[in-house]
Amino acid sequence: MAPYDFDNAPSRIGSGSCKWDEYPGCIPLWVADMDFKAAPCIIDALRSRVDHGVFGYTHVRDGFYQALTGWFAREHGYEFTRADVINVPGVVPALSAVIKALVPEGKGVIVMTPVYNCFFSSIRNNGCSVVECPLLPEPCGEGEFTYRIDFTLLERLAADPRNSMLLLCNPHNPGGRVWTPAELARVRDICRAANVRVLSDEIHCELVMPGYTYTPYGTIDPDAVVCVAPTKAFNIAGLQIADIVCRDHALLARIDRAVNINEVCDVNPFGVEALIAAYTPEGKAWLEALRSYLAANWQYTRDMLHTHLPQCPVACLQATYLPWIDVSPLGVTGSQLADTLERECHVRINGGAMYGDDRYVRLNIACPRALLAEALRRILSFLSS
Repeated sequence: MAPYDFDNAPSRIGSGSCKWDEYPGCIPLWVADMDFKAAPCIIDALRSRVDHGVFGYTHVRDGFYQALTGWFAREHGYEFTRADVINVPGVVPALSAVIKALVPEGKGVIVMTPVYNCFFSSIRNNGCSVVECPLLPEPCGEGEFTYRIDFTLLERLAADPRNSMLLLCNPHNPGGRVWTPAELARVRDICRAANVRVLSDEIHCELVMPGYTYTPYGTIDPDAVVCVAPTKAFNIAGLQIADIVCRDHALLARIDRAVNINEVCDVNPFGVEALIAAYTPEGKAWLEALRSYLAANWQYTRDMLHTHLPQCPVACLQATYLPWIDVSPLGVTGSQLADTLERECHVRINGGAMYGDDRYVRLNIACPRALLAEALRRILSFLSS
């Protein structure tokens, strides 16, 4: 048996799982969490914390910051200190608090669409305007495409005094892009010249495919605000732990104030223990095995789509476990197709409208391969009938 058994996962039906219980009877390939058990080192750490038996308000101790800063320095060359960090229950509350702190009401926040759906709500809920800078798709062979940044448009939008922030997704969800150092440097130069602050969501940073390397935006632009979390990579989103990193302590004080205004300043004890356990050699070994399994799931999905749905271009998946597929050749919108597949095939996927482009659908392939194979069999059999 392999050290980590990703082929077998516990049933999540009836466990209070958003992914499984919101669409009963469906194979869920929608919301971005995985069906795999967490790393054994995380489970052991949580079990030890449960055995203590008292779960009061949590003091985030030195070991948490040592684990966090040590991991990013070792694994990604991203150096920051405890003094640069604010703890929050999640990246979405973090984004909202940073926008509240740094963007005046009525100002614009630039986003590169299609993009993670909560970007839109975090901006609008703070009384700001969403300013779209659509990514440019371009073919890259074998029925695939990739995205590039429209730097000409970005420069024009950044120069507009009505816009004061760029909300970056690095790596990009749902486009699957791992931005290169050169691309990030150009983003930095454009935004710096226009006095536009960059806020980078890097929650998917560990989930890169073989042959690609994540570059923390904070290594390119020390003035940026960066949000990180172990929750996607280690499948612990329900434990609600994330961090805001900002080396400018005057800005960090403003962000801290907004975190407290939004009342998202407390984290739970299990999230603290999980992060400490994740950012260890044992956690890294599990993560490496996970990435290999996800890469094989992606290759399987890619091959099935190329064989049975060749008319629909697929984004080259450089990061995340969320393939992005252009279904416009089928003559339907992504939302229409998602609803049809739920009704006819009992498979739930995401339509592209929530990400800003309904020509597409998004799949979640972070599940045992047999389950993925059954979901794809249902989808492709229906579409070919």
